[in-house]
Amino acid sequence: MTVSPIDPDRAAQAAHALSGPDIDGWARRFELLADPNRLRILHCLHHVESICVSDLAYAVEMTPTALSQALRLLRQSGWVAAEREGRVMHYRLVDDTVHALLHTMGARHGGGHTH
Repeated sequence: MTVSPIDPDRAAQAAHALSGPDIDGWARRFELLADPNRLRILHCLHHVESICVSDLAYAVEMTPTALSQALRLLRQSGWVAAEREGRVMHYRLVDDTVHALLHTMGARHGGGHTH
């Protein structure tokens, strides 16, 4: 599609704005945030420093299987990390940008959180 600008200078300025941010990367971030279950998971991980799958499943009212699938996506995106403590996996929020977005949304920390 070819469109002729009315104000070429403004059109060029607007087009230049798209050269800075990673639009596709931000769209993927917002796509992950758009799912209410993943957003609940992130809020819980923001509030507690580390939590196991069964405790997190209880908190967000999801089955462990559904929760594990959501956590897999969040791990693949680099937003959360898992650490084994004996036979139990504990998850925690590790992405600083997501952490800041959660604060913007009004998320608060629970006890013992270091971010």
